[in-house]
Parts: sequence; structure tokens; C-alpha cells
Amino acid sequence: MPQSTHDRAAELHNLAPHAHAAAATAHGMGDHLTAHELSKEAHEHSTNAHKLTIGILSDGSLFGEGSLAGQPLRMGSATAITDCAVLRIEKKAMVDALHREHTLSDLFVAYLLTRNIRYEEDLVDQLFNSSEKRLARVLLMLAHFGKEGIPESVIPKLSQETLAEMVGTTRSRVSFFMNRFRKLGFIDYAGGPEGGLQVHSSLLNVVLHD
Repeated sequence: MPQSTHDRAAELHNLAPHAHAAAATAHGMGDHLTAHELSKEAHEHSTNAHKLTIGILSDGSLFGEGSLAGQPLRMGSATAITDCAVLRIEKKAMVDALHREHTLSDLFVAYLLTRNIRYEEDLVDQLFNSSEKRLARVLLMLAHFGKEGIPESVIPKLSQETLAEMVGTTRSRVSFFMNRFRKLGFIDYAGGPEGGLQVHSSLLNVVLHD
């Protein structure tokens, strides 16, 4: 029976589960990239003196793909912040699969283009929108509003420091806006302050309001 691309990948690579938000990290070095699977989130940040959270990775996301273009140094890392599983793919195996499997190649290119568009949107957001709007947009993106499928009613709890890094502002400003959003009924803390964060569609009013 012919094997699917996923079956062949399973033969070549190890699926490595990581528990909770422990010190388990996966790095895109010069010889491999990693695909995120299952119900996890991770944040990618730069490795220079000023740490910057540039995104939250969801199911099926990739990181470390710069190695495919010959990137000599690792420019970022990813840290698990919920239960997740990571699939480590050797560079040669990925290159061979992209050349051999046209469907996989098309999906990979589409993924990169979609993420590039998101980075452009992030840049425009950073240049032209207030920190309050940027925070609202980040929370809506984490809840998958505007994407295919049903938005997640509750997203994993993130520290205000992480949100501040993503928004490009201070923790005190994030705290101020989060309290405002909660009082206006845009968000709720599910299960108390230590639980997940529930994001309501009404938060879109902040993004759309001029």
C-alpha cells in the first residue's frame, strides 16, 4: 500500500512530547526545523540582548525553517508554554521531501507566504496603531478570530510581560488595558486570575474604533 507523506515522515523523524511550560525548548539550528503539532502554543523570540516575543505558534506551525535557506546562525528560539508535541525534521529530509512531494511543497510555500503577510500586518500595526489596539489585536489573534474554524473561547494564560513584548509596550500599560477590557466585558479570566483568558468578539470594537 502506498505510504502517505505523513507516514514517511513518521518513519524518518522522532515525535518528542514536551510537558507543560517546563524548560523544554526546541531551537532552529543550522541543520533542522521543527513543526508544532497538537494543542500547544509557543513563543518565538530573538536571541540578542533584548528579548522580543514575535509570535505565538499554534497547531501545525513551523520554526527554524531559516536553516533551509542556509541561515548560519539561530536567530530565535521557541519555548513551550502549554502541553505540546514537537516533530524535529532534519534539513536534508525536509529538502528531499519538498522536492519529491509537490503537495507538501505547495503547502509549505503557502504557509510561508501567509506568515510573511502576518509579519507585514504586524509592522503596520506597530507603526500606526496605539498600544491599546495592538493589545486587542494580539488577544483576538490568540483566540483565532478571523481565521477558519470556530474561535477558541479560552486561550492559555500568558504573562503580562509576554504580552508586553508582543505588543511593544510596558507591562504597566498592558495591565492597565487588560483591566479596562475586563471592566468593559471584552475579556474574562476563566477559572479566576490563574486560569485561561476568555476573549469575547466584542473586543473587535477596540480594533475597529477610530
